[in-house]
Amino acid sequence: MSAEIIETLRSGRLANLGLLSDDDIQFAEATIKKIVNNGSETIRLVFPDQHGIFRGKTLSVHHLVSVAANGIGFPSSLLLKDTSHRTVFPIWQKQKDAPDYILEGALDVIACPDFRTCVDFNWASNSTLLICDLYQRNGAKIDFSSRQILKNATTSLQLAGYKALFGLEVEFQIFRIIDDALKHDQSQMPPTAIKTENITQGWQYLTETRYGEVEEILEELRQASETMNLGLISTEIEMGPSQFEFTFGVDEALTQADKFLLFRTMVKEICRRRQMHATFMAKPIMPNSAANGWHIHQSIIDLNSGLNAFMASTDLTETSVSSNWIAGLLHCARDCCLLTTPTVNGYKRYQPNQLAPTNVNWGYDNRGVMLRALIFDGDPNCRVENRVAESAANPYFAFASQIMSGLFGLENTLVLQPATINPYDVEATLLPRTLGEAISTFHNSAINRQFFGDDFVDYLTIIKKAEWDRYNSRVSQWEQDEYFNNF
Repeated sequence: MSAEIIETLRSGRLANLGLLSDDDIQFAEATIKKIVNNGSETIRLVFPDQHGIFRGKTLSVHHLVSVAANGIGFPSSLLLKDTSHRTVFPIWQKQKDAPDYILEGALDVIACPDFRTCVDFNWASNSTLLICDLYQRNGAKIDFSSRQILKNATTSLQLAGYKALFGLEVEFQIFRIIDDALKHDQSQMPPTAIKTENITQGWQYLTETRYGEVEEILEELRQASETMNLGLISTEIEMGPSQFEFTFGVDEALTQADKFLLFRTMVKEICRRRQMHATFMAKPIMPNSAANGWHIHQSIIDLNSGLNAFMASTDLTETSVSSNWIAGLLHCARDCCLLTTPTVNGYKRYQPNQLAPTNVNWGYDNRGVMLRALIFDGDPNCRVENRVAESAANPYFAFASQIMSGLFGLENTLVLQPATINPYDVEATLLPRTLGEAISTFHNSAINRQFFGDDFVDYLTIIKKAEWDRYNSRVSQWEQDEYFNNF
């Protein structure tokens, strides 16, 4: 059986295109046997799209070897959609602002399963999930796909002699569904938002009794996180009604991005089975709700010494790896804010005195600044916490932006500005105030174009501008209340 599998993999399309090494083939063969022996009946083949949403197909396990050898096709139009799931590129004609190879005729791209991402989805059914990388039919990379963007960034950092590690704090809410919004006239693009109610009253941060009220659902999510080896550390009651925070230990960039997306997907699917709705939206419109943020903890490892490079100097007034890295994050914060805060709603989280940043600044162990430096003498866990991101961000793009920014600071030996005590000082440089401002800044950034390439910058600009234009074309309730009676 093993020899037959190996021979099939070696003679398949992926190997012939140079997409499978001998190590990949050996690892895939061992994983396939494990999947079959564990009793999996279906295989979920997914890839992360441009919004950090898994797209995929579910196959019978009997076709696993064939897919491992040959990949599976997906329509390229999945890479061309905005958050309403509309295709926003003219796929029936040439497009000067994005690569032609991905646009013409909604052609297929090839998904190649990464067997090192294999996770047990048996909490849902007898199912196993595999994350895929995307390629053109000729085996060429799709350079603006989510995983490839992050792989390119980690390679650049490795060439500089470092490896990035990331830890996660993720805030989200779980509500009980009271109306599924399934009427025919509610199924537009995007569909009508479902109606919900709280499962806790909130405003009792980290209290044991609040945890007891919702322990059943949180325990189910914890167990699934453990089964999937996501590196969960803690489950916590957050500040607002029905708001929670899960924290995760450190891991390398690509692995951690995969874990974050697996977590978001798992949470939404499990909650839905319980007639609940989990949302990672930054600022839901419900009365009294609190904003959700994603805090990105980061450090870098010196590949020569194997040590945390931020430990070399805890005096951030000197030129050091840590000070250069932080200076780079500050310098590039506006340029790449679109990658950490990619939605219209995310910019409404940036409010003073709400434990969310409004300015481009840093401070020592200060929860109001954008960059919270947790760098202390002799601490092997020295790190920087970037509090700018929203929980709905694409983690592959977000991590790539952190690597780009920090690397820019290292390569240019940027000098770190003084630490901030008052995080909401009106004299400081502001983060973008709207998605529109973030799109324009991202598009016009020479740093972004040098690091990510013109194709990616133009591609993402078109997708996010479609979202921003739709938002601006809608008449809001605020406008109705402000002007209808008045004029």
